[in-house]
Amino acid sequence: LTETRDTSDDGDIASVMGFSGFGKKARTFDLDAIFEQTRRTAIERSQRVIGKCFITGNVITLLRSHDEVQKSDSSSDSGSDSDSDSELIGPPVPPQHAAQQGDDDDDEHVGPPLPPGYTGSTAHSDDDDDEEGEAQDDDDDNPVKKIPDTHEITLQHGTKTVSALGLDPSGARLVSGGYDYDVRFWDFAGMDQALQAFRSLQPCECHQIKALQYSITGDVMLVVSGNAQAKVLDRDGFSVMECVKGDQYIVDMANTKGHTAMLNCGCWHPKIKEEFMTCSNDGTVRTWDLNSEKKHKSVFKPRSFQGKKVIPTCCTYSRDGKLIAAGCQDGTIQIWDRNLSVHTKFHCRQAHTPGSDTSCLSFSYDGTMLASRGGDDTLKMWDIRNFRKPVNGVSGLTNYFSMTDCCFSPDDKLLVTGTSVKKDEGNGKLVFFDRISFQRVYEIDVTNASVVRCLWHPKLNQIMVGTGNGLVKVYYDPVKSHRGAKLCVVKSKRKEKHAEALTQDYIITPHALPMFREARQRSTRKQLEKDRLDPKKSHKPEPPVSGPGRGGRVAAHGGTLSSFIVKNIALDKTDDSNPREAILRHAKEASENPYWIAPAYTE
Repeated sequence: LTETRDTSDDGDIASVMGFSGFGKKARTFDLDAIFEQTRRTAIERSQRVIGKCFITGNVITLLRSHDEVQKSDSSSDSGSDSDSDSELIGPPVPPQHAAQQGDDDDDEHVGPPLPPGYTGSTAHSDDDDDEEGEAQDDDDDNPVKKIPDTHEITLQHGTKTVSALGLDPSGARLVSGGYDYDVRFWDFAGMDQALQAFRSLQPCECHQIKALQYSITGDVMLVVSGNAQAKVLDRDGFSVMECVKGDQYIVDMANTKGHTAMLNCGCWHPKIKEEFMTCSNDGTVRTWDLNSEKKHKSVFKPRSFQGKKVIPTCCTYSRDGKLIAAGCQDGTIQIWDRNLSVHTKFHCRQAHTPGSDTSCLSFSYDGTMLASRGGDDTLKMWDIRNFRKPVNGVSGLTNYFSMTDCCFSPDDKLLVTGTSVKKDEGNGKLVFFDRISFQRVYEIDVTNASVVRCLWHPKLNQIMVGTGNGLVKVYYDPVKSHRGAKLCVVKSKRKEKHAEALTQDYIITPHALPMFREARQRSTRKQLEKDRLDPKKSHKPEPPVSGPGRGGRVAAHGGTLSSFIVKNIALDKTDDSNPREAILRHAKEASENPYWIAPAYTE
């Protein structure tokens, strides 16, 4: 009774709502019957065609005659899983097996022709696949195969050392800074084969650029120079903020608002987009907030074994941003917890030779290893979990610069650094070491100058190198690399527009009366065509006058009348030593042919 009442209530509600009478009852379809009908229609249609494809167990056989089509249909309808021996369905019989079978089998065989390199053994093809797979695995295991160095482009920054390189996170824009105080902006998508920088500026006036780095969002850029104040620029090079300078008369550097001496290095926090860090010759490492430029955020003071002040030459954040590491002039590497600025968390006293500038510290992508490039011509690898002694090290890598880089490959299997050379004493190299064995596995001969900066971008998979002779080289592989340098090498150089004649400057006079106002130029080409038709504007300039001058124009010896008179006096060949004779020379002609005085008195 309850169910009946519920259904009647539903019906009443539907009629009240006004949709009970709409439409008809939905039709139901028997999908199996439709599929069966479609299959039969397809079979009948294919029987009318002479050729038919028969598929059994991933094997395709082409049946060429109508009889074979009928035969295959009857065999398939009979439902027998195994076909008769006389009819072969499958690929052609290999040559070595053909002799074992009878002639009847050969007559009955139907199938595509044998491919040229086919031996008939499925096991052999599987072996080939396995060998290819093993070769592929070898390529994957060998990190040297992944180095993108088949092609290169050269960007001319200037003539002096390129001491700073920076790439934005997307890899679209490259910035380079050098000892010539210039910062140049290179846009890969906007450049053509001419490889010209689209902007060049000197943000720190007459201070060498020490470091450039884009923030993690890529909208601002940190500029660290030989000045005591770091600057932050936007993507187009306009100033966003400048760090405040500290009071150099205060002894305790923690009480000053900013650095008081030349900067050495700087970098952005890998997670917090507003925070960056700088280190300076005043013996401090300071972190800054982009939104508060009046004072530093926190200060870290490296100390020697005796507790004296030491100068940090390079600094970096760990990959997770929790640790701050600094390499110092006394050869130590000191690491702090970012939130505890007094005591170091890790400290290695004899990391490098005391008095040598440690030029770079770089954390691996997995965050467990730290690579240090020393001014004592060494490259060392440290395990953060056991910081007493280096895991590996190699010497003999010449280093003349306080900012020579070292970095990890994107797959974290290789370590890369550059070597320095004196002028005309060989070539600077980019050297690759295996991270685990620390064997020198590869090197690139870059140019006949020192290799200072190197940058391996993980998204582009391209290596940027800054050299001591003002070049920025970009190494890439058309297959393994993406975008970046590949975008600009395919664009042909733009043709320069040569103006046939100089157009008259268009002067904008907004408050002039309409009769004096010039019409606005729509295009230069139309103006050139108009000027060509104007006889005054397209009049050819007259050649210079040679000789004494004519038509009111003076000869080319001088622009003024006095110079013309002086020249004529100098060129006058008449002898004016006796003025009386010079005047009486004209007396005979004047008496015979009076012109001035006599005709006047006759009247």
